[in-house]
Amino acid sequence: MPTRIRLQRRGKKKQPFYHLVVADGRAPRDGKYIEKLGTYNPMTNPATIKIDFDRSLHWLQVGASPSETARSILSHKGVLLKDHLLRGVKKGALTEEQAEEKFQSWIKEKEERLQQEIKDNELSNKDKEKKRLENERKVNEARAEELAKKQAAKNLKEEEKAAEAKEGESEVSADASESEPAETKAEEKVEEKAEEPKSEEKEEKTEEPKAEEKEEKVEEPKAEEKEKKEEKAEEPKAEEKEEKTEEPKAEKAEEQKKEEKPEEKKEE
Repeated sequence: MPTRIRLQRRGKKKQPFYHLVVADGRAPRDGKYIEKLGTYNPMTNPATIKIDFDRSLHWLQVGASPSETARSILSHKGVLLKDHLLRGVKKGALTEEQAEEKFQSWIKEKEERLQQEIKDNELSNKDKEKKRLENERKVNEARAEELAKKQAAKNLKEEEKAAEAKEGESEVSADASESEPAETKAEEKVEEKAEEPKSEEKEEKTEEPKAEEKEEKVEEPKAEEKEKKEEKAEEPKAEEKEEKTEEPKAEKAEEQKKEEKPEEKKEE
């Protein structure tokens, strides 16, 4: 049964995450596995790799064949180099101490390279950010200049329109001032001609007859009406008094006659 060291896909859509496992070569990619050796995350920069160094070395010595991606991961971590040095020790080409020294020096160089890559990435990210900000600043300045030019052109147009409007108003006022004296003179002449005869005629016609007619009409009927009213008021009052005085007198006479008659009868 051939064994293989390979990757199993994990993670979400468009966010891959892998497990480094030892599995049967005939098993599906994401099926059962014999042992999990570590993880691999390619989404970071640099990629993060965590593996069990000793178990990975053991499975290589036993005969497990890694896939291409798993081989590059194990090489990155120095598992393949360690396996190669141990084979040289078995053959007698190297001693264990020499193999260990070579391995440790390689690890130091690898770590230095990794640190340098991290610094370069940080610097490149900062440079990219600076460049991005610089480009944004330039774009903003260009936009501000364009807006300032548009605003200046707009202000010039408004000033020109205001100046034209003022010139038009001044021309209209000048024309009006020139035409006003001639019109006012003509109107004054017409008014003088029309007002002089009319005013004299009206005064003569209205003052003389109206005053006389009013006096005659007001004085004559008022005196006659007062006399008539006095006569009418006096006549009924006198008649009423006479009637009122005569009636009780007649009644009293009749009563005296009635009183005298029974007395006469008694005497008889």
